[in-house]
Amino acid sequence: MQHNPKTWQQTLQTLVFLLLFIILSGWLLQVGQSFLLPVFIAAISMYILVTLTEWLGRLPLLNRTPEWLRRILVLIGFIATMFGLSHIIVTTGEKIVSSAPAYQANLEKMIVQLSMKMGWGQDPDLKMLLEMSIDKINMQSVFTSILSALSSLTGMIVLVVVYALFMLSERGDFASKLALAFPGQGAARTKNLVMDVNRKIGDYLAIKTLINLILAVISFIILWLCGVEHALFWALIIGLLNYIPYIGSLLGVVFPVLLSIVQFGSLHMTVLVASLLTVAQMYVGNVLEPKMIGKQINLSPFVVLVSLSLWSSLWGVAGAILAIPLTSILVIIFSAFKSTRALAILLVDDPSAYEAEAKSLDPQ
Repeated sequence: MQHNPKTWQQTLQTLVFLLLFIILSGWLLQVGQSFLLPVFIAAISMYILVTLTEWLGRLPLLNRTPEWLRRILVLIGFIATMFGLSHIIVTTGEKIVSSAPAYQANLEKMIVQLSMKMGWGQDPDLKMLLEMSIDKINMQSVFTSILSALSSLTGMIVLVVVYALFMLSERGDFASKLALAFPGQGAARTKNLVMDVNRKIGDYLAIKTLINLILAVISFIILWLCGVEHALFWALIIGLLNYIPYIGSLLGVVFPVLLSIVQFGSLHMTVLVASLLTVAQMYVGNVLEPKMIGKQINLSPFVVLVSLSLWSSLWGVAGAILAIPLTSILVIIFSAFKSTRALAILLVDDPSAYEAEAKSLDPQ
């Protein structure tokens, strides 16, 4: 069987153009981070808001209300959540900074007690090591730098809320704009593509948000019962970090556990907090999440790791949180066109099911 040289030339040309497009896009994303990041967060938030509005329409009492009323209720909840989250982060950060000297004293006391119990109290090498490490740590300066970084989120949250409001207000006119921009079969094809993205990404983000909320409530109960300070703040951080695949659950446990060390100065309490939070994470990650999400996001685990590294290198923690939905949108777009469908199939976890679905989007 002979291959047409023109076909190979076109395929190679497409791959070269795609590579150049990826390089240029990466450069633009890096340069325009301060402008593009609030826009992307607002777009992702809009998917969640639209899906929540549809869910409210299925409830017994709210299914009789007009859609605009349900949308207003969701918007009010979204605005209150965003500004409430910003307020909790800033106020809790200030309290942690003011408590930093006490935390540092507890840490030094715990280390001294541990070294005496293990018989290391007279070891000159250990004393030198402590002087070079623990004694040089100024927790107040560390917490202050972290607080200044978190305080910058307030301005971004305002932009996200404004962008999301305007996106939702113009969402109804998008179909007519699409028909004018792509007349004929192009409009129908683009409309199907947009609907596919909206359905998959919207459902995934809404269910993932619900799962993270459940995890945050469980974590808050654990931290509150154990007496960990700022339990609500750490529960919210755990819920937000759970958007990040694989390492998010680990980071969500590490931060409150580290605080429990400096707060209590006791390894026994720290082990208890770490064990309970780990059990909660394992239940949500291995039982609840697979049952509720399933295969809605069909990405290869290796692709998930690569996308996580890529987006986090571009936009930090925010990029890590947005990695899965943004990569999934790219894969859906790649699968809609014959020239890039092979690339989409290489990126998914279940190629047979996704290839059949991708063919249905192609009118040829």
